[in-house]
Amino acid sequence: MSFAPAVEPSPPLLRNLLRGVGWCGLGLVMVTVFLSDFLARAPAGAENPDVMLSAPSDAHPFGTDLLGRDMLSETLHGLSQTGGHALLAALVVILCGGLFGSVAARLPRPIALALRGVLGVLAAVPALLLTILIIGLTARFYAPLAAGLSAVPLAFVRAFDRAEIDAVHAEYARATGIPAMTLLRRDLSYEMREILGSVAARALAAVTIIISTASFLGFGAEPPARDLGLMIAAAKATYLVAWWTAAFPAAALVIVVFCARLAAGLDEGERP
Repeated sequence: MSFAPAVEPSPPLLRNLLRGVGWCGLGLVMVTVFLSDFLARAPAGAENPDVMLSAPSDAHPFGTDLLGRDMLSETLHGLSQTGGHALLAALVVILCGGLFGSVAARLPRPIALALRGVLGVLAAVPALLLTILIIGLTARFYAPLAAGLSAVPLAFVRAFDRAEIDAVHAEYARATGIPAMTLLRRDLSYEMREILGSVAARALAAVTIIISTASFLGFGAEPPARDLGLMIAAAKATYLVAWWTAAFPAAALVIVVFCARLAAGLDEGERP
C-alpha cells in the first residue's frame, strides 16, 4: 500500500512574509477600488465608435472594446463594483460563518452537534450552486448576499472544528491549574485574530470567484453594471481577435484572488 507524501507546511518566516505581501497587495487593491473614479480615464460605459477594438497603445493602455470603451477605465470600474460586492459578501461570511462557528462550538453539546451536522451537509454543496439557488429565489440584486451566504457553511465548519481543537487543548491547560478566565481570554484573542485575518482573506478570495462566475454565467450583475465577470462574458465574441477585451478584466480577478490567498496562507487549503 502506498501513501501520498504529506505536504510540508511553509516555514513560519516565509509564511508570514507571504501573508504580508498578500495583505499589502489587498491594500493596494482596496485603494484602487475606492479611487477608481479618480484613476479612470473615462466614465463607466463611455463609448467612442471611432476607436472600436483598438489594440493597447499610449492613448488606451489596455485597448478598447467592441463599443470603443477604454478598457483601462472599464477594468477599474469593474474592479470597483466586484471588489465592493466581495467585501460585503466577505463580511457576511465572517459574521455568519467564522464568528458563529466559534460560538456554536461552545453551545450545549446536542445543539452544537446538530448545527455542525446541518452546516456540514450544506458545506458539501458547491457554493456556486447555492448562490444561483438563492438568486433564483430572490433577485439578482441580492447576488453579493447570496455569494456570502453560500460560503458560510464551509467557514462555519472550519471555525467550529478549530474551536473544538482549542477546547481539547484548554482541557489539558485547565488541568495544569491555569485560571479559566485566562484561558477564555487567550482563546477569544486567538480566534479573533484568526477570524479577522486568515478567515477574512480566505472568504474574500472565495466570494470574489463566486460573484464573478455568477455574473459570467448570467446570474449576477446585468448591463450597464461594470462587473469583471460580466465584462469577461461580454468579450466572448471578440477575445480571439482582441485578446485585451477579456485578458485585463481576468488579470484583475487573478490579482485579487491571488493576493487574498497569499494573505490567508497558501498551505491552509481552499475553504473560505
